[in-house]
Amino acid sequence: MTFLKPGAVRSKPGGPWRFFPASHLTDASLDPSSRLVLIEAMRRGIEVEILDERAEFFRLTHGGRSVMCRESLSELTSAIALTRCDDKRLTARFLGAAGLRMPPQIEADNPARNEAFLQEHRSIVVKPARGEQGRGVSIGIRSLEAMHQAIEHAREVAGPVVLEEAVAGEDVRMVVIDFRVVAVAVRRPPRVVGTGRHTMLGLIAEESKRRSAATHGASRIPLDAETRRCVREAGYELEDVPPSGREIVVRKGANVHTGGGIHDVTSEIAPALIEVAEKAARVLDIPVVGIDMIVPSIHGHQYWIIEANERPGLANHEPQPTAARFVDLLFPPQ
Repeated sequence: MTFLKPGAVRSKPGGPWRFFPASHLTDASLDPSSRLVLIEAMRRGIEVEILDERAEFFRLTHGGRSVMCRESLSELTSAIALTRCDDKRLTARFLGAAGLRMPPQIEADNPARNEAFLQEHRSIVVKPARGEQGRGVSIGIRSLEAMHQAIEHAREVAGPVVLEEAVAGEDVRMVVIDFRVVAVAVRRPPRVVGTGRHTMLGLIAEESKRRSAATHGASRIPLDAETRRCVREAGYELEDVPPSGREIVVRKGANVHTGGGIHDVTSEIAPALIEVAEKAARVLDIPVVGIDMIVPSIHGHQYWIIEANERPGLANHEPQPTAARFVDLLFPPQ
């Protein structure tokens, strides 16, 4: 094992160790979550080895201990725990069996049952059973035609597809590290405001550019079938020019990677909801997880867990110390 000086970074396996300030990493082509963790690690004198910049793999070494990570996923997360979160069907079964509240869900493998599910719940979510960052997710589906199109769209992203009741409320992400809630944020769908001069396409492009700049490239509004559907349901086509001051929601999903906004509510969230998120992390037995809920109110106790993300984003949760708590988990303070 090679022991290195604090602040050392190796840009590729076997390459030379280079020494530079942590601020240099802000210019690297890494995910914002990875950059936060690496900067925090270097601040503490932990050696950093970037194994694969494109795939976000890096190794942290300190005091004879070495941990490999990919963004906020580390070797401390078992393959079993990862599998429970990676497959939304498994997540629902495990959390439901533990008495936690989940929206009704079925696998979209039977056309007649799919139609019956839509008729029963009237508004549904269609999403890949295995997927992340909001890709292939369609929310607020109300017609058979839209459901069939959404199922095909989800299948193009990743294999099996699930249908879920679309429950109403605030979209809340809870970041749980070492089985304790560290940050809570309300996520809101992307929207644009008409100028009376610009088309929907131009407004979306400009808002996407702003979201990308604000999140170091992590957030963009995709011009896909889901965006077109939501714009059409709002009464517009992409070539239309909405009137000045008109606010239009261009996607119903609030995932940050598909243009959603994020607002910290850690100090406001009800203790009962924190308990639910921490219980979910223990049920899944996963040390770092993003628990996504829909809640009627962040001050109440009602909730539906809609997803568990095994590689939650740690960025954009200012002022909460997500990266610091992640490094604490990997290298517990003495």
